[in-house]
Amino acid sequence: MRAMGDALDGLLELLDLEPIEVNIFRGRSPDEERQRVFGGQVAGQALVAAGRTVDADRRVHSLHAYFLRPGDPHIPILYEVDRIRDGRSFTTRRVVAIQHGQAIFHLSASFHLDEPGFDHHDPMPEVPRPETLPTMQQRLEAAGHDVPEWFTRPRPIDTRNVQQWNPWGQPTVEEGSPARQQVWMRADGTLPDDPMLHACVVAYASDMTLLDSVLLPHRGVMFGGLMMASLDHAMWFHRPFRADEWFLYDQASPSASGARGLARGSIFRSDGVLAVSVMQEGLVRAEQPNRRP
Repeated sequence: MRAMGDALDGLLELLDLEPIEVNIFRGRSPDEERQRVFGGQVAGQALVAAGRTVDADRRVHSLHAYFLRPGDPHIPILYEVDRIRDGRSFTTRRVVAIQHGQAIFHLSASFHLDEPGFDHHDPMPEVPRPETLPTMQQRLEAAGHDVPEWFTRPRPIDTRNVQQWNPWGQPTVEEGSPARQQVWMRADGTLPDDPMLHACVVAYASDMTLLDSVLLPHRGVMFGGLMMASLDHAMWFHRPFRADEWFLYDQASPSASGARGLARGSIFRSDGVLAVSVMQEGLVRAEQPNRRP
């Protein structure tokens, strides 16, 4: 068992929403200097809100979400849950996240009672094991660049990039190369056994690196005058997994045009089994003053 660090403790506190009325929950953001709420945070919190209105024998199998407005990290977020349907096999919930009297995020989630069925999945790509790869902190130290303080602080998710990664130096991916990358991830400590919590932690982590794959064919530098923001996010949960055990996030971007980029991801357990599929479209454009997404 690995002890939880302060960063992971902080993430679990963020995901422990406060119930303030029937079907209404309140979440907060970390005490950090951010311009807007991290998309993975609001997705994870919204899934928590939905899950708290669903029987424990039903597991989330899909979610579809839209990021409507930038979240304000300095005030709480209200999550209103609409109990759309409670069927014999499926349960459907809709969640709206609200700040300043306006919807900032919308999520629909479906939960399914476990039952037997056909079984097949794509194979996991062959990549180095995470134990052989440097941590993010080690890569940043090796890069030798001054980086924002936010990037060097402890994080709740341990990430190990398979490819070379240095957003502040010269790009390491050749122009015209495939828009694909792999990242090993796991929660930085041992989590409780609640499957819903593991799904919410992976929902949080799934937004951390996915949109970066859009830049790979264009020799893009992550913070080189670009504006990037998630527009929508979809996930399909195929099989059980633990977020505190290594999982491989295989990510690719099939298309970018019109200041938008599409990215897809496959999350494999360390034993090679496909656990989760992800799709996301995001805004990717040169920053322009006084312009909103």
